[in-house]
Amino acid sequence: MTTANKITLVRIALIPFFVWFAMQGDPVSDTIALVLFCVASVTDFLDGYVARHYNQVTDFGKFVDPLADKLLVTAALVLFAERLLFPAWMVFIILAREFIITSLRNVAAAKGQVMAAAWSGKVKTCVQIAAIICIFLFSIVTGMGVPLPAFLPGLCAWVATLVTLYSGYDYLHRNWELVAEGATKPKL
Repeated sequence: MTTANKITLVRIALIPFFVWFAMQGDPVSDTIALVLFCVASVTDFLDGYVARHYNQVTDFGKFVDPLADKLLVTAALVLFAERLLFPAWMVFIILAREFIITSLRNVAAAKGQVMAAAWSGKVKTCVQIAAIICIFLFSIVTGMGVPLPAFLPGLCAWVATLVTLYSGYDYLHRNWELVAEGATKPKL
């Protein structure tokens, strides 16, 4: 197993610990969850760098790395929705985008095509991570009794959702011929 893949597996292994601490909802647990989330997020960039720099790109890594990212972000968003820090309907939109693009990638792969990562997808990931970090910081600070404007988590949620919607539109627009072909050409 390559170093890059081991780093990805560490990220996946951190998720249950992150979830457990994030579920507690107190400032100390949120701080630990935030640290775990940040460490896991850094491993996302680190495993990609190691894979490219040391020529360790594998099919396993191509599958597991995006899965690990989605599991981490989904865990945070679902927990925030449960804690009323992120509207559930926005979580649904973000998850719907992930399912749609993943499905589109699967269709492309079945046709022997590779759907390259778009810049908007990278921006989307960074914005989602930043929004999750900001919401954790809001929860920690307000949990310690420091008053902050109540609209801050909602603002983070809106920014993350709008950037995610744009990214989904961008992927669909760039690959519309794949969608259109699948909708009009019967499989024999």
